[in-house]
Amino acid sequence: MKNIKKIMLGLVFLGFIISCSTVKMTGRKQFNMVPNSQIFPASFAQYNNFIQEHKLSSDKTQSERIQRIGRRLIKAVNQYYKRKGWESDLKGYQWEVNLVEDPQMNAFCMPGGKIVYYTGLLKVTTTDAEIAAVMGHEISHALANHGAERMSIAYGQQIGAVLTLLATSKAKPEDQQKWMQLYGIGSTLGVALPFSRKHEAEADKMGQILMAVAGYNPDEAANVWVKMSKLGGQQPPEIMSTHPSNQRRMNNLRQWAPEAKKIAKEFGVYFNN
Repeated sequence: MKNIKKIMLGLVFLGFIISCSTVKMTGRKQFNMVPNSQIFPASFAQYNNFIQEHKLSSDKTQSERIQRIGRRLIKAVNQYYKRKGWESDLKGYQWEVNLVEDPQMNAFCMPGGKIVYYTGLLKVTTTDAEIAAVMGHEISHALANHGAERMSIAYGQQIGAVLTLLATSKAKPEDQQKWMQLYGIGSTLGVALPFSRKHEAEADKMGQILMAVAGYNPDEAANVWVKMSKLGGQQPPEIMSTHPSNQRRMNNLRQWAPEAKKIAKEFGVYFNN
């Protein structure tokens, strides 16, 4: 049993070393065991199924607006990555932007660049810059490989559960069950949820930079969360949430806006303030 534990721990450590990569735009080290070559085909297949099962918006004006904003953001991504010498990171991306007829306030960008914006979100994001802030945020999730990192963290949690089971194998069944419950709570509150909040904040910052490079005023990014906070509804305590609080996101985006403007200047984009 001791040998099995040592082997499992060794595999975890080796997997961590092999799977360390960096989110280029922020410099954050991340744990990612799933390569794009594996996740992109599955993502594209899932996207195709989604498009077949959902109605595209019949509002030609709004659809063209969403696609225009999307194209500007994609151009900003290409410009930014080319200047940094990171073009190889965009290998395999198949960008596409669609507006879907759905009252939900939602948007997403799947791994590989498939972007969907819901018509319901247009009730809150009324300006092009606000739309760009949301879309830039979603694009940033894809660029930072957050989906693959979440999968990797889930794999790590499963391995941790096995190690906990092995470590408590000689305990009474009721005690072993308690340890497994404690591990489940601890790994969720101490690992999964903090990583999720970190992903959201990272995507906020990256998206704000991309919208600025695309020519949209980064000051307007905070407006999205000002409006969201006015919709009502009680948020869970931040420690138990997958997202930072609305107030924290507003504060962060206001703090980061000057940096986004400074970066935009490197691409010939200037703002009045």
